[in-house]
Amino acid sequence: MMKRTASAQWNGTLKEGSGTLGTQSAILKDTPYSFRSRFADGTETNPEELIAAAHAGCFSMALSLMLEQAGSPPESISTKAELSLDTDKLEITTIVLTLTAKVPGISEDKFQEVAQQAKENCPVSKVLKAEIKLNATLEA
Repeated sequence: MMKRTASAQWNGTLKEGSGTLGTQSAILKDTPYSFRSRFADGTETNPEELIAAAHAGCFSMALSLMLEQAGSPPESISTKAELSLDTDKLEITTIVLTLTAKVPGISEDKFQEVAQQAKENCPVSKVLKAEIKLNATLEA
């Protein structure tokens, strides 16, 4: 079993506060995020943007593997993930994956079939339905 970690630090109230994000790989280290970046026009990152990036990357890698297994290794795969957040309900409503790929020798039908399988089976697609566990500690 492989485990990866990320962390978040938040200071202050929702609207006036700010925070930082970090990842085990340190690709994100003290990366700022804020209410403004999440719900307005801030330039920092936000959780939904990171989910979209993770989904696009995961899907692209899953598709590459599945195309290779189907006997049609890809030359290139480009995926954009557009995540929609209902700000009233605070709920992710959709993620639209827009895919462009160069795959020599594959039929349109087979390409669509494999792309659909990758959408359904990449780990990030699956995690959006996963059980979420919480370990909470209140500091004195």
